[in-house]
Amino acid sequence: MAQVLTIGQVAKTTGVAAKTIRYYEQIGVLPLPDQYDQSGVHRLQFIRRARSLGLPLRDVKTVIAGLDGRARLAVRPRLLAVVRRQLSAVQRQSMELGLLQQQLEQVLHRLLSSPRASHGERCRCLEIEDVGDGLSRARTPLARTPLKGPGERASR
Repeated sequence: MAQVLTIGQVAKTTGVAAKTIRYYEQIGVLPLPDQYDQSGVHRLQFIRRARSLGLPLRDVKTVIAGLDGRARLAVRPRLLAVVRRQLSAVQRQSMELGLLQQQLEQVLHRLLSSPRASHGERCRCLEIEDVGDGLSRARTPLARTPLKGPGERASR
């Protein structure tokens, strides 16, 4: 017979707050259990790992749905697609961060090496060199990056 666990024990074992577990149940990522057991712990550990990889809850929910009474082999293609999408998004963000880093380094260099503008001149401190095509080096305003800050949701 499977060992029955309280939500507190599950939370402690998995490192997922009881409030988060209840939320996962509410939105259907976790089934509402009659009682918690080791299979619930394993499922919650899977969800926690998926979330630590940045996988969206809606995708985790889709993958988890494949674990409900179906062959686990059906989960693999879904998980593969989700992981590929997440990897692509991370690679895109990494490229954007690399560009942002270059722009910030350029601005920092300009701030440290250029004389201050005189009273009548406009400030060009945040302008960067446009080297997109490798031919022109015209000054352009600092490019906006589509990266999101804390609390903002990235659009897809």
